[in-house]
This record gives sequence, C-alpha cells and structure tokens, in this order.
Amino acid sequence: MRQCQIENSMPIEFVVSENDSMLRLDQFLAKRFPEYSRSRLQHLIRGGFVRLNEQNTRPRQIVRCGDKIDLTEPPLEKIDIRPEPIPLEVLFEDDDLIVINKPAGLTVHPGAGQREHTLVNALLSHCPTLSGIGGKERPGIVHRLDKETSGCLVVAKNDPAHRDLSNQFAARTVEKIYLALAAGKFRKGAGVIEQKIGRHPVHRQRMRVTSLRGRTAKTEYRVIRSSNQASLIECRLHSGRTHQIRVHLHHLGHPVLGDKVYAPRFAKNFPRQMLHAWKLGFRHPRSGEWKHFETPLPADFATAIKLTIESQKI
Repeated sequence: MRQCQIENSMPIEFVVSENDSMLRLDQFLAKRFPEYSRSRLQHLIRGGFVRLNEQNTRPRQIVRCGDKIDLTEPPLEKIDIRPEPIPLEVLFEDDDLIVINKPAGLTVHPGAGQREHTLVNALLSHCPTLSGIGGKERPGIVHRLDKETSGCLVVAKNDPAHRDLSNQFAARTVEKIYLALAAGKFRKGAGVIEQKIGRHPVHRQRMRVTSLRGRTAKTEYRVIRSSNQASLIECRLHSGRTHQIRVHLHHLGHPVLGDKVYAPRFAKNFPRQMLHAWKLGFRHPRSGEWKHFETPLPADFATAIKLTIESQKI
C-alpha cells in the first residue's frame, strides 16, 4: 500500500490583502496553491487543516483584508486504489514525469461509482512513485482529460514536479492544442472565443457560458478542413476550464460531434465525442528544457473525418 502527502513541513500562514478581500476561502487558497485541485482544498478546509483567524471554518467563508489563514500539513493518506496492469502508450518518461497517449474511454482517476479501471489504477501498476499533491484519489494527476477524450496527458511522479507543472498550467504557459470534429461549416476560418464558463444551475454535471460567477476562458480556433456537414477544428487553449472546448463550440453553434451531454442530437452516429488532445508542450520541471509531444489521430476519429468531411466533398 503506497502513501502520499502534501509536501509542507511547517504550517503556512497568510494574511489576506485588500486585493484578495471578499473572495471565498477556497478561491483564496486556489490562487495561492494552483497545484491543488479545488476539491482537494475543500477537503483540507473541512478536515480542519485550514484555520481562519485560529478558528475552523468552511470553504464558502468570505475572507476579508487582515484575516489570518493557517494551512497545516495533514497526516499521511493511504492510497487504497488497486494497481491494475492496464497497457499504457508512453510517449516520454523519466524520474520526474510521464507523458502518455490516453485512449478514449479511459477515465483519468477514481470517483463516485468507479474505483477501478482508471488511468490512476494503471499508473500505480506502472510507476513505483507518484506525486501526492492531488490527494489519495488523484496521485500524480496534474491535469485531466474527459473520459471520451483521447490524447496527450502529463503525470507527475513527485511533488516538486507536480508543483512546477501546476504552476505552468496556472500561468498559461503550457501549449495545449486539440483537434475537434464540430457540426456544420464555420463562417470564419479562424477566431477567438472569450466567454466565461460556469456550472449549470440545474444540471450540475454540465457547464455553460455565463457572465454570472463564470471563470474567464479563452479558446483560439482554426478551421483545417470542412464540408457542409462538419468541420475539423484546431483549438488552442489559453485557459483550462472544465469542458471548455465542448462548451465554447456549443455556444458558437458548432457542437462537438458525438457529445452526448451538450449535443445529443449530433451524437448518435459517433462512438464518442470527437475531441483529441493533439499537442502538448511544457518546460521540464527539473531541466527547464522545452518538451513537445504530438499524438496521431485515433482510428475512430480518422473514420469520422472520412464519413463527415472527405466523403461529402464533390
């Protein structure tokens, strides 16, 4: 049984500045610790590892200028996830990180209702160590891809690498380029979508474009080829919001084909959502060398292009 922990040997103290006043406590901590997921921070707050003015508190508590916040290292957490010898296509691996080509259909980490057959199960079998910053449910996980999305994904093997990579994602210096097969023909060959994204007020598993409590999101797109039925789109992400490409393209009127959540009427003829994490680039956390990775289109995606674009051309 492996163990992981947050790498803080001493309690960390903050005093809230005027610029951060009126933020929720979990939002304040997310700004200070971009390497931690929001759910991880909420777990620490509810567990009493975060104190506001020497009192236990809750994630939604509003902080004010001059408030004192203490974050204490929690005890070691056992990872009770069973390693599984699931084959992985490794693009790169060293002592600090591993980059894989994630297949469509593979969930990244365990969650409610699924404790096995995930990427984390496979990683625990493949790697002797993984970063513990993500918590016992998400060891090594720096960023995620949806279950039905294929392509490049980087995983941290130790906490320093995890922290550095997370900071790069937060600073938006990571290159993230996706390929999407979207419904219809675009009027413009290229453009930028800058629309805030927030959780749907009724359907909590969905996101939506919203100006109310939404988080800034920017997607740059370019049409590679198209027919009247569909368009192959290159999407460059300048932020990393949940379901960002799917939500932005749906808002534009060109949903991702195969997306059962946001465009079910465009999903019936496709095995999964046609979204592929094509290219990934980042600075290596130890050497500082720029690393770049590119994955070919999976067979199902290539087939969908032939059926919707190439076969439709006269």
